[in-house]
Amino acid sequence: MARWDPGARQRLQIAALELYVRQGFEKTTVEEIAQSVGLTERTFFRHFADKREVLFDGHDMLQQAFLDGVRAAPPSASPLEMVTAALAVSAESFTDERRPWSRQRHAVITANPGLLERELLKRASLAAVVAGALRARGVAERAAVLAAETGVTVFNVAFSEWITEDEQRSLAEVEREVLEELKTLAA
Repeated sequence: MARWDPGARQRLQIAALELYVRQGFEKTTVEEIAQSVGLTERTFFRHFADKREVLFDGHDMLQQAFLDGVRAAPPSASPLEMVTAALAVSAESFTDERRPWSRQRHAVITANPGLLERELLKRASLAAVVAGALRARGVAERAAVLAAETGVTVFNVAFSEWITEDEQRSLAEVEREVLEELKTLAA
């Protein structure tokens, strides 16, 4: 077996998700995941700290997209406009090709209380990081927290809608609709 296997990380992710869907997260071992793509457990652990991380691997990219959006917003932007910019940037990586993976990932996470708890902690962490970026842009504490929590909630509501079976709109379109509904509710 080669010491370096191009595409190993992605192959491990795909294999892990397929096994989690087929036999459940708890019943799937790291050894099974690695063997299903012709790799070793050691190779798995070079890419992921544990079998949960396969499902949460994209969190850092999502967080960075939110931060990039906040930082790219014009200096005159309100806290909610900065969060809207963050939502737009984050939606760019959620392509139609990624939707099936996202649906399956969501199903695996919601079927496992431990994974669901981890997902909720990741969301809370995202809101805290976004609030920090807003504070760095001069937004007052309360406004920063409200805007960040609102942005993450809008993302979560839109994402849940985006992964439904018959949904065809882009995540950005769904986010815009959710934001408009929020503005209507707040008016």
